[in-house]
Amino acid sequence: MDFALSDRAAVFRADVKAFLAEQVTDEVIGAMHESGTFNDRGLNGALADAGLLAGAVPGYGDRDPVELYILFNELEKAGAPYDGLAVTMLVAGVVHSVGTDFHRTEVLEKLITGRHNCCLGYSEPDHGSDVAAITTRAVRDGDGWVIDGRKMWTTMAHESDWVLLLTRTDPDVPKHQGLTMFLVHMDTPGIEVQPVATMATERTNATFFDAVRVGDQWRLGEVNGGWSVMGVALALERGVMGGTNPAVPLLRHVRAWAETAPSPDGGTMIDDPLLRERLARTAIANQVGQLLTLRAAWVAATGGLPGVEGSMAKIFASEAYQQVVGWFQQMAGAEGLLGFGADGAAGNGWIDYDARHAPVTTIYGGTTEINRNNIAERHLGLPRTR
Repeated sequence: MDFALSDRAAVFRADVKAFLAEQVTDEVIGAMHESGTFNDRGLNGALADAGLLAGAVPGYGDRDPVELYILFNELEKAGAPYDGLAVTMLVAGVVHSVGTDFHRTEVLEKLITGRHNCCLGYSEPDHGSDVAAITTRAVRDGDGWVIDGRKMWTTMAHESDWVLLLTRTDPDVPKHQGLTMFLVHMDTPGIEVQPVATMATERTNATFFDAVRVGDQWRLGEVNGGWSVMGVALALERGVMGGTNPAVPLLRHVRAWAETAPSPDGGTMIDDPLLRERLARTAIANQVGQLLTLRAAWVAATGGLPGVEGSMAKIFASEAYQQVVGWFQQMAGAEGLLGFGADGAAGNGWIDYDARHAPVTTIYGGTTEINRNNIAERHLGLPRTR
């Protein structure tokens, strides 16, 4: 494939960069980390008003997935609060791909305004990454359904208007075959959201569903066809919509710190040959992550679902991120363990933040283990392990 951007994509990148330079202020970034909510509806709405958001829905409008990649790549590099937006656009892509006219009118048209949010209701406390083993039940009741159960890691549930909810509708068939997906409004009676703090400062949630009633029109896909809907969602989530260049802001913060931090050998840390080598290796890893993600975007742009390619990009980026932040925290010494607001914190606390955030990136979007299985089975043709 040709990794060069088209003229149109290059113009789009320039437009996004100019927008973010104006809109993503220190106050916006600070509010994100203070609240633990990586979402800003004002920023999202401004993106929509600037004409930059409608094309972020996979398959919707006249933008291709390469431009979708560009949008989230620039948001990630700017350190913007984009997690909520990424999940929302992912759900919008699923709705556009498998939804009905009702879903497109009631949900999709609202999501592209940037003023509404969605969250994902997949994982459960007792099943971790084995999503197909979920026990949250949806039982037929006349023309609708009654849902009971609980979900874990429902990040942005406290900000969301809808949850993309995976349920079990037939417990008597193989686990992948008895699942059904719903779009459920978060204001529906019977839903409770409880905050869960993380080591990365980002807030996630545990969400409980107690006799939640939804009409059948809110079912997304066929009854017992939820696993295929899930496949569309995962192919969109892994790779193209952010999460594959997390070490770009880290590189910027480390370099700024190194230019003034004293070195044990005299001078400043930027003069240390080992630090300079590690800065170069980090830049190389960032470039490789970018190219892997562009490949996933190219697959999507040519009509495919980049499930395997997205898994490759996600594994590489998250594991490289963990490795490089470990280097810099070690070289920063005790100051690398100090967080935001602490006197003497290396990189004003960013090195500590990235050290706590990096392990989390190996979990969301499918754990590293699940992504390795995906590559082994679907790309290498190895036998299933589960």
